[in-house]
Amino acid sequence: MGAIWTSVVAVVGTLLGSVMTHAFQHLASRRSELFSRSEALRQERIAAYSAFAAVVEDYRHGQASRWYRKQQDPDGEAFMTARDEAHRLRTVARQALYRVKLLTDDRAVMLAAERAYQRTWDVSNAQDQADRDSRDARARRAIEAFVFHASPLVC
Repeated sequence: MGAIWTSVVAVVGTLLGSVMTHAFQHLASRRSELFSRSEALRQERIAAYSAFAAVVEDYRHGQASRWYRKQQDPDGEAFMTARDEAHRLRTVARQALYRVKLLTDDRAVMLAAERAYQRTWDVSNAQDQADRDSRDARARRAIEAFVFHASPLVC
């Protein structure tokens, strides 16, 4: 009879060990999957946020060029070329803005990205050099604010 109880305890112990092992492996697998997902999202955010900042900075320079060329000759070829380039850069910046919005649920980051885009758009509407310089500085600060708000999400 002792041998039967020994066998029963051994079988129960083996089954219990198998169940526990399965549970721990499942938890470890789930943790690994969550880590992989969060790391992939972090990498995607790094790419999107840095691309947005770079594109909006290019757009800011394009807007400045557009403004200066308009001051030199509003009907000239240089202005038309700068205007077309600013429009192209605006489209690229808008696409990058959409990507930022898709990758974050942080309202402050979204608002900072929208503000950077809008402030950059405003540069070409300046009335004079002082206004242009002021708008350009606001756009630059808005881009820096976006980077400030976005950086904690990628650390």
